[in-house]
Amino acid sequence: MLVAFTLLGTLGFMVTERLDFVDALYMAVITLSTVGYQEIAPSSTGGRIYTIAFIVVGVGTSLYAVVSVAEYLIEGRLREALGRRSMDRTIQALQDHVIVCGFGRLGRAVVEELEQAGASLLVVDSDPEVQAELDAADRQNLLGSALEESVLREAGIARARAIVAAMPTDPDNVFVTLSARELNPEITVHARAETSQGMRRLRLAGAEQVISIHRLGGRRIANAIVRPAVLDFIELASPGAGAPIDLEEVALSEGCSLDGVQLRELKERGILVSVVAITRAGQPMSLDPGPDDVMMAGDHVVVVGDRENVRALAALAHSA
Repeated sequence: MLVAFTLLGTLGFMVTERLDFVDALYMAVITLSTVGYQEIAPSSTGGRIYTIAFIVVGVGTSLYAVVSVAEYLIEGRLREALGRRSMDRTIQALQDHVIVCGFGRLGRAVVEELEQAGASLLVVDSDPEVQAELDAADRQNLLGSALEESVLREAGIARARAIVAAMPTDPDNVFVTLSARELNPEITVHARAETSQGMRRLRLAGAEQVISIHRLGGRRIANAIVRPAVLDFIELASPGAGAPIDLEEVALSEGCSLDGVQLRELKERGILVSVVAITRAGQPMSLDPGPDDVMMAGDHVVVVGDRENVRALAALAHSA
């Protein structure tokens, strides 16, 4: 647009004032830019009329073009910089979060499930296109390689409760596991394995849970063929999906209203769930607890029930 109006102005001054190309270009530029330097020569009546029309049409349009370009270049980058700064502040404030290393097909599935469960999380990936996708979805993310200690430190690994090594190769996931274990010995490590050797090395590196996508998929297909009822029960382990019955783990917070309550009292409170296991710190998991067993703050209670009752139990587990 600027070039077109400059050429139009140059042509007009060449015709109306009989100027050569350079002088006419000079007149067009100082008019469009509203600089107002001295004219090459006194304008004729026709030249003055043309200049007025050129100023009315050309100057306003050219200024609009300049402002539009400036807004695109400056405000767009400013908005991006402010957005990243806000994201950085959010990352620095994260506590008890989950770090997902790699946003491939597995990482994406992990993030979606964690979001559905309401968990605080941060995605670490080295691909700028992935970062743009995560920014567009308003997902907390950090651009960088999880193989670098500085990136894991920036991701708040010292404050995180778990890390997921979902990178595409076993060596990368082993390295991430070793780094995570060194930077935060208390963190829980979940890792992806591609081979049986990778599974063994990841366990040796300190990963609590090692998942082989191929083995997991194979078992699922086999169960669907020979034990379909078992597979239906396994589907309960995906809370919020499928049938309105969930297999869920509920953590009892300090001072909650369920602290010191016997299992038989849940029914009296209108909570119709079946407690299938209780995990207590420093003790083995108690399977099939009886009605006289008591729940305590800090326990992790595994229950089966319809979605509404499970949610009601979770609400009591977090309220005084």
